[in-house]
Amino acid sequence: MFVAGIDAHTTYSVIAIVNNAGDLVHRPERIANAQTDRLVSLLDGFRPLEVVVETCPSWPWLFDLLDGPGIHFVLAHAKRLKVIADSNYKRDDLDAELLARMRLAGLIPEVHPKSIEQREQGVLLRNRAKLVRMRTAAAARIHSQLHNVGLHMARGHLFTRDGHTWVRSQAWPSLGAEQRLFIRMQWALIARLKPMIRFLDKRIRTMGREIPAVALLQTVPGIGPYRALLIATEALPIERFPKPAHLVSYAGLAPRTSQSGLRPIRHGSIPPGANRWLRGTFVRAVVSHTTYAPDSWLSHSYELTRQRLGWQVARVATARRLARVVHAMLRTGEAWRLEPTYREKGEFRAPHVASGRPISAD
Repeated sequence: MFVAGIDAHTTYSVIAIVNNAGDLVHRPERIANAQTDRLVSLLDGFRPLEVVVETCPSWPWLFDLLDGPGIHFVLAHAKRLKVIADSNYKRDDLDAELLARMRLAGLIPEVHPKSIEQREQGVLLRNRAKLVRMRTAAAARIHSQLHNVGLHMARGHLFTRDGHTWVRSQAWPSLGAEQRLFIRMQWALIARLKPMIRFLDKRIRTMGREIPAVALLQTVPGIGPYRALLIATEALPIERFPKPAHLVSYAGLAPRTSQSGLRPIRHGSIPPGANRWLRGTFVRAVVSHTTYAPDSWLSHSYELTRQRLGWQVARVATARRLARVVHAMLRTGEAWRLEPTYREKGEFRAPHVASGRPISAD
C-alpha cells in the first residue's frame, strides 16, 4: 500500500508518496492544478493508494478527480492537524510528506468528504442564509435609528405593510433628514433581497422533492423545506453515525466533559468547534416546534427542562433529543409521531428512539 500526501494550494499542489514501510518512494513534486493529466499519471503507478488532503478550498476538485477504484481519498481536518498548523518551519514539501506519514501512523483526524450533489446543496443553502442575514442586518439598522429617537417596533413588524405605514406616519416626524434617507435606503435593500430569497426558497423546495429523507424530516413540526434539506445535506449518509450520540456530538450539542485524577466527571458548556449549521438548525427547530406542536412529547420535555434550568439550557437539551430522534428517523425511515409516552418520575420515552432506554427529562 502507498500513501500520497497532497498539500493543495490555489494554483498548484505538492505531492509526496510513501510506502507502508514509511519509505519515501516519490520525493515531493509541485504540479500546477491545471495539469490534471500529469497528476493522474503520477499517481497511476502506485496502487493501492490512499490520498490525504487537508480541508481547504481546493479539496473538492481533487476529490472528484481522484476518488475511484484503487484510490481511497482521505480528507483531513486542517484545524486539528496541530503538527502542521503549529509548526515553526513550514514548507510545502514537508507538509505533503508529513500528511502521508501521519496517515501511516493513524494520526489523521478524518472528515467526511461530501459528494458533488451535497456540495451543490450546501452552496444553495448558504446562499440563502447569507441573503437572509443581509436582510436581517438591514432591518436591525432601521430599528437602531428608531431607538435613537426613543421609538420601538415589535420584531418582525418592520417587514409588514402596517410596519411601513407606522414608520411613515408615527416615526417620520421624529427623524432627521439623513435618518429618513438612511431608512429609505435600507428599505430599498430589503425590497431587492426579498425576491432573491423567494427564488432560492423555491429552488430549495424543488431540490428537496428529489431527496426522500427531506420529505421524511418535514414530518417533524418546526422543520420545513430549508431545515430538512440542511439536515440531509450535513448528516447523510446516516450510516457514518453508528449511534445517535455520534450525530449529537457532530452537531456540537453534547456538553464538554473533563475529568482528572480522582475528581468526578464535570460537564460544561457545548463546544465551539462543531458543525454550527447543524447545531443552529436543531436549536431553531426546537423554538418552532414548541410553537406549532405544544402538545408533543418534545415540547413537554422542553417545558420540564425550562422550568428547572431556564430556557437557554432547555433549548440545547431539547435540540440534543431532537437530534437523537432525527438519527432514528433517518435510520429506520419512520415518520414523526406526536403522541408522548410518559413514565414515572418525569421520564419519557421518545417514540422514535429504538434503544428501549428512557430519556430523562434533564
